[in-house]
Amino acid sequence: MTPAIRLYNTRTRAVDEFVPPEDRPVWVYVCGITPYDTTHMGHAATYAAFDVLVRYLEYRGHAVRYVENVTDIDDDVLRKAALVNDDWRRLGDRWTAHFINDMIALSVRAPDEYVRATETIPEIVAAVQRLLEAGAAYAVEGNVYFEVARDPDFGQLSRLAPEARLAVANERGNRPDDPHKRDPLDFVLWQAAAPGEPTWDSPWGPGRPGWHIECSTMIQKWLGPQIDIHGGGGDLAFPHHECEIAQAECGGTPAPFVRVWMHTGMVRYQGEKMSKSLGNLVMARDVLQRFSADALRAYLGEHHYRSEWEFEWGGLDAAAALAGRLARAAQLAGSGAGLPLDVRESAAAFDAALADDLDTPRALRVLDALAGQIEAQAGVSDVRPAQKKLATLAGVLGLTSGGLHPEPRVLRGWERHLARFQARA
Repeated sequence: MTPAIRLYNTRTRAVDEFVPPEDRPVWVYVCGITPYDTTHMGHAATYAAFDVLVRYLEYRGHAVRYVENVTDIDDDVLRKAALVNDDWRRLGDRWTAHFINDMIALSVRAPDEYVRATETIPEIVAAVQRLLEAGAAYAVEGNVYFEVARDPDFGQLSRLAPEARLAVANERGNRPDDPHKRDPLDFVLWQAAAPGEPTWDSPWGPGRPGWHIECSTMIQKWLGPQIDIHGGGGDLAFPHHECEIAQAECGGTPAPFVRVWMHTGMVRYQGEKMSKSLGNLVMARDVLQRFSADALRAYLGEHHYRSEWEFEWGGLDAAAALAGRLARAAQLAGSGAGLPLDVRESAAAFDAALADDLDTPRALRVLDALAGQIEAQAGVSDVRPAQKKLATLAGVLGLTSGGLHPEPRVLRGWERHLARFQARA
C-alpha cells in the first residue's frame, strides 16, 4: 500500500498528512536568495531539501508548479552595490547567475518560474492599496506601513511571545526607531524614495517595496491566492513569513494563505550559525572543488532537512564513499543469468522513508543496502532491473549515480532562467 505523504507544518507544529490537490499541480513557493554573496552551505542545504520535495512529489505521480523568487531590490543589495561601486542591477544579476551555476553543479531542479521582485512592482502597489483600504495599513510621508495591531492572528506561525518579537525582528532587518511608525513592530510595505536609491511610482509617491510584501505578492501573481507548500530557511519564519501571512490574509486572501509551511534547519560551522554577517561561510563552489556533486548531495541528505547541524569537512569523506558505492552498483557490468533481483521491498522502504517528512537519512540507508544487494547478487541474479530502480530512487535524492551530470532537465531548466540574468550581468 502506498504510504500517505506526511510533512511537518511549522504552523500546526505537527507532522500532518499532505493530500495533493486532484485538479491542478501542487503549488510550491520557496523564498530565494538576496543576490549579493552566494552560495554557502546553508543555501545549498535549503535548496537541495526542496529539490528532494519536488522530485519526490513528481516520483509519486503529482505534477508540481514550483516558483522561486530573487529579492533583487533590498537594503543589502543596495549597500553592497555602493560598497563595490557597481550598479545594483548588474550586481544582482551577476550574483544570481553565480547562484544558478551553483544549482546546476549541485543538480538542483530549476523552478518553473524564477522571478525578480522588481518584475512584480505593479502588483505590489495594488496589494499595498488593498491593505490601506482594508484598514490594515497606514501611509506617512510617502511610506506605507502594516499595522500589526490590526491583525489579531499575528504570531500564529512563529508562536513567539509578544515580548520576544521585537528583538528578533530587529535582528532581521526591522527598523524600530523609524519615527513614522505607530508601533516599532509595524513593518514597511512601501518606503519613500531616498537619495541615490532606485524608485518606482506609486500613489504615495516614488519609492520601493518593502521586503515582506514582495513574496506574498509574487505568490499570488504566479501561483494563486492560496498555495500548498511554502518553504525557506528557519530564520525566515519570523518576521518574514509571519508578515507574509498577515499581508495576504488581511488583504483579502482566505485563510489559510499557505496549507503547509516548511522550514529548513540552520547549518552551523565552527560552533556558530553559518551566516554572511559572521563571515563563517563555507561556499558550495569550494566544496565542489574537492568532492563530487553526488558526494555533496549525499552529505546534505544525511541530515534531516529540519535539523540544525554542524558542517564538518570530515563528514564529506563518508558521504563520498556512499556516493561511490551507489554509483558502482548502478554501473556494475554483468547481469547474471538468474531471475531478476526483487527490489519491491527496497522501493517500498524508500517510499516510506520520504513519505515520513522527507526522511532522507533513512532513504539513503535503504539505497546503500540495495546497492549491497546488487553487488552481492550480480553473478547470480539478473540485476539490471534493480540497477535501473536504484538509479531512479537515487535520482529522487538528486544523485546521478554515475550517470550524466548535470542532468539534462536540470541544465535545460536553469539555462532558460540563466539567459535572463546574464544579459545584464
